[in-house]
Amino acid sequence: MNWDVIEGNWKQYKGQVKAQWGKLTDDQLGVMAGKRDQLVGHIQESYGVELDEAEKQIKAFQKYLKESRQY
Repeated sequence: MNWDVIEGNWKQYKGQVKAQWGKLTDDQLGVMAGKRDQLVGHIQESYGVELDEAEKQIKAFQKYLKESRQY
């Protein structure tokens, strides 16, 4: 599964992203509009993690969505 599916259906997935990364604000989620690189940056900033860790978390999130058949 590629990120384009999530970005294209951002309104559907935004709540799940918020549930996963609760420190992200609704404003941040709205502005990023599903852009993966912006999500990475906001995760790094909000959680104080390195780029590799933010990427790892997003990959795990994508895997979770795929396994739960929410694509």
